[in-house]
Amino acid sequence: MGDSKSGDRRIAWAARIGAILIRALGWTWRIRASNEDVFRRQRAAGRPVIFVLWHGQLLPLLYHHRGEGVAVLISEHGDGEIVARIAISLGYRTIRGSTSRGASRALIGLSRAVGEGHDLAITPDGPRGPARSFAPGALVVAQRTGAPMVPVAVSASRGWRLRSWDSFLVPKPFARVHVAYGEPVFIAAGDVRGAAEEAERARQAMERVESRANG
Repeated sequence: MGDSKSGDRRIAWAARIGAILIRALGWTWRIRASNEDVFRRQRAAGRPVIFVLWHGQLLPLLYHHRGEGVAVLISEHGDGEIVARIAISLGYRTIRGSTSRGASRALIGLSRAVGEGHDLAITPDGPRGPARSFAPGALVVAQRTGAPMVPVAVSASRGWRLRSWDSFLVPKPFARVHVAYGEPVFIAAGDVRGAAEEAERARQAMERVESRANG
């Protein structure tokens, strides 16, 4: 019992400190966003969108979209509880699970969030990679709900790259951060094309928006 309470306290403190550090670091960034109209028009019409982004670019986007009530999928394993609490403190909704492990439950939760009017954020190559591989979870949710996928990419003038599988990006203080949004990708219900073809189409959309972010 004592170890459990001690573990809970450590998680709570780690989450609190993590959220403070993200807010403090993000406050120094000079963020420029391009092509935001692609999702703002959807929001204005009351239609949720599914942001798709590579796992390694998650941090600046977590700061940029804080307080918008976006629902994020967070793994139940490893440091997932800390990440979930940080996300909640930054104004996100959280759905626990993975599109690889316990996929059915996670997909139900994601589809329900869209049905309730919430935008989603999904990392198709998370939580463990391979980097820049497009797992089918976002495609399935887009097909089930009719919500468009909006590719997002980030670049930073100066940043640290962690020695992790995804080369996780941490923009340095006062870095110029460019957030670019791609055109919506719709997956029609009952689309006869195979999952591999749809994943490739989505991956190419991610490549295009990444070129825009780095331009």
